[in-house]
This record gives sequence, structure tokens and C-alpha cells, in this order.
Amino acid sequence: MAVRAGIVVTGTEVLTGRVADRNGPWLAEALRARGVDVGQVVVVGDRREDLESALEFLVGRGVDLVITTGGLGPTADDLTAAVVGAFQGRPSSVDPALEQRILAVVARLTALRGWQTAPEANAAGIAKQARVPAGATVLEPVGTAPGLVVPVAEGRTGPPVLVLPGPPAELQGMWPAALAAEPVRRALAGATELRQRTLRLWGPPESELAVTLRRVEDQLAGLEVTTCLRDGELEIVTRYAPDAEEAYARLTAAVSADFGVALYSEGPSVDELVAAALDDRGWTVAVGESCTGGLLTARLTAPAGSSGRVLGGVAAYADSAKEQLLAVPAETLAAGGAVSPAVATALAEGARRRFGADVGVGVTGIAGPGGGSLDKPVGTVHLAVVGPDGAAAKSAAVRGGREAVRQRSTTLAVHLLRQLLLGGPPA
Repeated sequence: MAVRAGIVVTGTEVLTGRVADRNGPWLAEALRARGVDVGQVVVVGDRREDLESALEFLVGRGVDLVITTGGLGPTADDLTAAVVGAFQGRPSSVDPALEQRILAVVARLTALRGWQTAPEANAAGIAKQARVPAGATVLEPVGTAPGLVVPVAEGRTGPPVLVLPGPPAELQGMWPAALAAEPVRRALAGATELRQRTLRLWGPPESELAVTLRRVEDQLAGLEVTTCLRDGELEIVTRYAPDAEEAYARLTAAVSADFGVALYSEGPSVDELVAAALDDRGWTVAVGESCTGGLLTARLTAPAGSSGRVLGGVAAYADSAKEQLLAVPAETLAAGGAVSPAVATALAEGARRRFGADVGVGVTGIAGPGGGSLDKPVGTVHLAVVGPDGAAAKSAAVRGGREAVRQRSTTLAVHLLRQLLLGGPPA
């Protein structure tokens, strides 16, 4: 890779998992799209020594650009700007003009949100955010915190450090200005195209894929191949320069030859395939779900344009709700219990009739941790899809804790819908 970057995500709340890191993955993909390889995303807490160590580590890896996110607020734990300035050998001082611009932003937010605190009461915090390392480029605030591009001091060697805010909306809003800053443009000037492609398999384990990859590994020069098994879906993500396109074609041919219809996509996710298939046919879908509690409806409505294809869903946990809202016959519930293939089919048919949809999807199961029995242990799930041209059903023993069962059952349901619409590997 001609150009490489490293990312430091700061914040004890991210380190401990109270807040999920959305910035590291977003930046890595945004840089990949520009031909820049990211080898490390380092997460550190709000401690000066840990941030310094992360910067030393990345600079030691020889990256062309270091990016930090977070730690630019007005409070004492917001250390990033000061630490980066010192690390780059650039002493910081308050920029009076920037201080006034931040003050104006705070005043607008105070008025907009109806806060009672006058902006002047935040003078110390505003002055802190207006401290700029000598020679740094200031990126205008999207929220209240400006970004910075801090070059290394004269007489020293090292990459520039791009300092971005932590809130994802602010970081993403500042990204175009960051790319336009002269020190960043120089650092990334040698970047070339870095392609990324995804093959998606349904069913085979990673061990079988490993056999295929070993068989053709001497034909895959120039490819960086990563595999990930998630909820039964096996993704093969490959990054490569344009001159390795023929090697990627050989990889695709080998996977297709070994796995046949299990290779259900050479790019789009199952969610995208299902959405496109419904749109192509002009069909609508409705959901009757029990153990997944609305997760399936939420997933089907996530792709853009879902209002034209998803009519609605009912999360019917109680037997009375299944009967009254989705017309599941009482005798069906009594015969096999609420968790049975017949009830899954009745939920699908009931949702289809209730909403007037072309396709109905039904899910029922035992997510746990309680409620299981010898005959129906935790993880027992039944699914059904009913459409104008036929139906498909699936019963499964799903492993894992409650959330895993719910998420994996949702994935099974989407693949069952894909099977009905497009064929391919059975769910």
C-alpha cells in the first residue's frame, strides 16, 4: 500500500463499551475509498499517557497520517488538542478570533435549546477549545469544537496529525474540510485506488472455505482476503490494487466452483437483495413475529425505500395477541403450542391477510433464558414465508444467549424470504 494512515479513538466511554465506536470504522472505509490503507485503529481512554503512547505507536509504524477523534470538548478530560500539540512539538495558545467564533456558536445553541446559562459563564471552556498549536491549520467547528491539522515541528520528522471531534455527525461534517487542508492533501497525495469486494456465502462453515483458499493461495498474489462468519453468513472481503483484478477473478471462480448456489451474492447484502427483489416484482411484505419482538420488521424497513414494500408488522407475544391481531386459530395454538411450525405459518398468513400484503413472514420461538423444555429447548425457532407463488418454512435449533437467538432468528427469516424470492441456498 503506497499510503497508510492510523486512527486513535479517544474516550473512556468508548474504551469501556458504554458508547460504540462509530468513528474508527467510518474513517477506515472513507480512507479506503480514497486508496489509503488503515492498518490500526487504537482505542484509548481519557488519559494523557495512553494517548501519547498511541501516537508513538502509530508514528513508529511509519504511517503517512495520524487521525485522532474525540477529546476536543471544554471539560478537563478533553485532552487531545493539548497532547497532540505537545507531541508534535507545537506549543499551544488561545486564538482570540477562534474564541469569538466558538462563543457565537455557543450563544446560538444556548438560544436554540433554551438553556439558562449565559455563554459568558462558559468562558474557560470556550478558551480551552480555542487553544491552537503553533502552525496548526484550524478546521471550523461543526458543533462547538474546531478540528486541527497539526504538522510536526521543524527539525523533527513524522506525519501530520489530523484532530477531529468525537460526535460522529460533527466528524463526518468536518471531513470534507479536513481532506481539503493542505497538510492532509500532501500526506495523501500518493494514494492509489484500493478496491474492496465482498463474496457472501450462506451455509458453509469457515473450515470448508479454508480448504478452498489453501488450494488456490498461490494464485491470489496481491489480494488481502478476510473471512467473517456471522449468524450463518460467511463473508469473504477482499482488498486489492487494480493490477490484482485477475487474481480476484480467480478467487471468485474458485469459490463459485466449490460452493455453487451457496454463493448467494457477489456484492449486495441479503437485505439489499430482498429489497430489490420485492421492488422488481412490485410486491409488498408484512410480518407477524413473536420471539424476535419487532427485530425482523426493523431490519426489513432499514433499507431506503422500505415504505413502498413493507406494509407493517405485528410483534405478537401473547397467545391472545396472536389470535386477535393475526387471526391465528385457537385450535392451532392448542394443538402444538405457540412455538410450532403450524403457528409460524399461521402468523405469516395472518400478517399477509391483515395488511393485504403479497408476502407474509412468520417467526415464533423460545429465545430464553427461560421457557424451554425437553421437547422445545431454548433456541427452538420456527419460521415461515407465504407468497403468491408458494411458501417456504424452516425449523431450527439456534444456539447462543437470548440476544443471539433473536438476532440469528431474524437473519434466518431474511434468508427464508430471499429463498422464496430468488432461490439459491435454502435457509
